[in-house]
Amino acid sequence: GDEGGSPAAPQKAVDDVARSVVDEAYGEVKKNREALQRLSGELQLHQKAIRRVAAGEIGEIWVKGPQVIKGYWNNPEATASSFTHGWLHTGDLGYLDEEGFLFVVDRAKDMLLRGGENIYCIEVESALYDHPAVVDAAVVGIPHPILGEEVGALVQIRPGDSVTEKELQDHVAAQIAAFKVPIRIDQYPEPLPRNANGKIMKPEVRKIMGIA
Repeated sequence: GDEGGSPAAPQKAVDDVARSVVDEAYGEVKKNREALQRLSGELQLHQKAIRRVAAGEIGEIWVKGPQVIKGYWNNPEATASSFTHGWLHTGDLGYLDEEGFLFVVDRAKDMLLRGGENIYCIEVESALYDHPAVVDAAVVGIPHPILGEEVGALVQIRPGDSVTEKELQDHVAAQIAAFKVPIRIDQYPEPLPRNANGKIMKPEVRKIMGIA
């Protein structure tokens, strides 16, 4: 588990665009760090001042190479917001370890901000998945007037099993920092809604939970 709230669940892999670019254009990740070191910890798409982050620090993954598109057809605005000097902003968050291996942490759009603290949904979801009764899990933000967002979750429980919200919260609290523990965990009787690629559709999860 995660003793100090550091990113858990990320694997020594990259997904979607990043995986394709690294595997096909750059070969072994360990030997070709340049493609993966263009990470910006506080990056916003329209910032002009950027910086590379240090090893272990989380930032948005940028990729560049012959397999990467050069821009969006007839959409200069989208191109301008998604590229910087030929580097594609993947929208994935990750970090490099001391050996140069990339760990993908989350999608940038799925990151929650609670009272100034970043919370990566995949870390909380992984803690929920670790419970034997949980078959499926999705974490979303619940609007809060002071903190900005609180952590909420929707889970599908294994047929025949029974678990309370408190039991799930205690299970998560044993693995990650207390401020990341969902204040609300709803149970759903069916598999969570997914798109054609098998990714959970967070907007649909919010609708099911009645979150605006």
